[in-house]
Parts: sequence; C-alpha cells; structure tokens
Amino acid sequence: MTKLLIVLVLVLGILAVAQLARVYELTSRLRGKREEEISPADNRMNAMLMWLFVVLYFASFIWLMVRYGDKMLPVAASQHGVELDRLLNFNWIIIISVFFITNTLLFYFAGKYAFDKGRRAFYYPHNNKLELLWTTVPAAFLAVIIIYGLRTWNRITEPATGDAIRVELYAKQFDWTARYPGKDGMLGATDFRLINGTNPLGIVTETSVATRMDEIEADIKAAEGRISNEILPDGKVDELQEEIAHLRRMLERISNLRTVMLEDIKEKGDASPYKHGSDDLVIKEFHLPIRQQADLLIRSRDVIHSAYIPHMRAQMNAVPGMTTRFKMVPTITTDSMRIVTGNEAFDFVLLCNKICGASHYNMQMPLVVESADAYDAWMAEMLKKPFEGGDAPEEERPAEGTEPMPMDTVVAEPMAQLQDPASMNK
Repeated sequence: MTKLLIVLVLVLGILAVAQLARVYELTSRLRGKREEEISPADNRMNAMLMWLFVVLYFASFIWLMVRYGDKMLPVAASQHGVELDRLLNFNWIIIISVFFITNTLLFYFAGKYAFDKGRRAFYYPHNNKLELLWTTVPAAFLAVIIIYGLRTWNRITEPATGDAIRVELYAKQFDWTARYPGKDGMLGATDFRLINGTNPLGIVTETSVATRMDEIEADIKAAEGRISNEILPDGKVDELQEEIAHLRRMLERISNLRTVMLEDIKEKGDASPYKHGSDDLVIKEFHLPIRQQADLLIRSRDVIHSAYIPHMRAQMNAVPGMTTRFKMVPTITTDSMRIVTGNEAFDFVLLCNKICGASHYNMQMPLVVESADAYDAWMAEMLKKPFEGGDAPEEERPAEGTEPMPMDTVVAEPMAQLQDPASMNK
C-alpha cells in the first residue's frame, strides 16, 4: 500500500509541474513575451544549474560504484580469468577517465558561455593542429587497447598442452551432457547419424553402428507393413514412402560409415579414434581438478548454444556441425569459493548464454572444482560406468512445456565428428 501511495504522489507531482509549466507559458503569451526570448537572469540560472548538475552527476556515479561494487562477480577462479579481469580493469580506467574529463568540459563550457547579448561568437572553422591532436590521441589509446587485448586473447586461445584433461560439453535443447575419456585416455569418434535413446552423443563403435542399423531396418519394416496391411489415404501413403526412402538413405550412409570405421581400424590399429568410444564416460556431472589444465571440447546437437561459466570467465559458442574449444586452469575449488562468497550453497555453474528456446533459462549444469585426490576418487567411480559395458546412459526428460525432438529431425542437422571429420562420409 505504501508503494502505491508513493507512486501516486510522484504521478501527481509530475502532473502539477506540467500544469505549472503550462500556466507559465500562457502568462508569457498574455504579456506578449515570445517563447525564444530568455532573460539574462534565466540564462545565469541555467548556467549555474549546468555546474550543479555535473557535480550531482559525478557524485551519483561514485555512489553507485561504492554502493553496488560488491554485487559484481567475485575474484576470477581461473588463470586466464585473472588476465581477463586485468584487461577489463585497464579498459575501465581509460573509459572512466575519459567520462570524467569529457563531461566536466561539456558542462563547464555550457555554463561558462551562457547567452550574452554583448558577446559575439568567434568564427573558428578549422585548426590542423587540433584536428591532428584529437585524431592521434584516441588512435594511440585504441592501438594500446587492441594490442593488449589481442595478446591476452592469443594466450587464452592457444592450443592446450598434451597432458590437459579433455572434456566434451555437449549441448542440446535444453541440457548439457559431459563426456570424459575412459581408461584408454582418448575420446572416441562421433557421428550424428548414430544418435538414439541410448547413444545421445552419437559415439561410434561397432556395437552402436550395428544397433542403429537394426533400429532403422525395423523402422523400414514397420512403415512397409503399414502400407501393406492398413487402409490409408493417398497422402499418408506418400508420406510413409518418403520416410522409407529417407531411412534407406540413412541406412546406406551408416553402412558406409561402418566400412570407413573398419578400414581405419585396420590401418591405424589402436590409434584409430573408432577404437576408443566404448569406454567413454557419458554423464550428467562436470568435475575438474584444481590447477590442472582442462581442454573443453564443445558441441551442439540442434541450435547455437554457448558454454558460459561466469566465475571462470569462460565462454565459447556451441555450434552445430563443428567442435569449438576452450582451455582453462581452475585456481579456486568449489569449497574455497563458498568461503570467498560467504554462500555455503555456492556452485560453479555451466550455463547457456544464447537464448536457445523456451527453456533456455533451465539449461545449466553444476561444475565441481576439487583437489586432485578428490577428482581422482570421483573419476575412479565414473570409470565403472563406461558407455558400453556398463549401465546404458539415459537422456534426461525434455524440459516442461517442450516436445522431444523426432529422430528424423535430429539426424537432419549436421553434427561435428570429434576425432576425424573426414570420416563422417556424408
């Protein structure tokens, strides 16, 4: 009720000011005073208000920084995050300095040179020295900012080291799935055509290829059975025939994939990426050890997503049809960050930073940063649940208010092959 009364008072105050202004305008007309005629007293008052405004303006700006400065993100929890914060602070110093200088000059001169009938403006159309000054100075500052930014960016995006922990973050509407290498230490190849209920990432193995071919053959038989045994309208028959043709093309491409897989295994042996998928770990958990480099491989099944971990200062787009990468070294554990933030329930969170659909807000997965020993213990438990030979991975239910994507829609979108793009054999 109090808030409503405050709003009403403000509205009435604005209406009162508007009416007073209208009254002033009418009385001026009655006195025969033109609107563009402003008295010297009014000019002096406006000049003083210019100077008063800039003081209040700067005071409000400083108060906002002091009052809400602690509402920003806490200290960066990764090595590159410290560099990014340093770069951002460097830019803020330049921007805020220019902000104070330009606004001081703007309002000072607006007040100093208030209209005076006894003063004429000096015609000053051009000055080469001034033109050179306000062209070269901003250009020099921009060059420093760009060079500093590029050096920082190049350090952040350089390739990960060979001993980095490799984790694939797989995005789809509306969740994340993590994939870790199994005991062999290598991630297996993937192909979007193999995606189904038990293989949500399309990992390529001899078993997954055979399973997917059996499923497609069963779908073809079911569609042919409907055409043969049911009385259907012509439009539905045409639809089923198109579906059968699509499934046959898909079956042929998967058969070609199997041929490529077998030839690659025969040629490369254990070096073939097709030999390393069966023990991969496909899980809904995301763990990283502290002070060890992580090489994040980021993929998307459907639309453009964005892997965003704000406290790590990490963000990289997840683009259908390709694998993007981001490397980082966590420097603060989850438990330590809970002390830093004073929040016992704090968790690092992997978010999607692209508006990707109706349940975009719900697309997140906690990240646990822990000691090397705790990470090794967690990994030892996860290694008991490989992609093949353990419990079959299950896809999470679709977010409320959304429909599961039909398989013929899923396979129509190109997905990146992680290890060997040439072997996708589309």
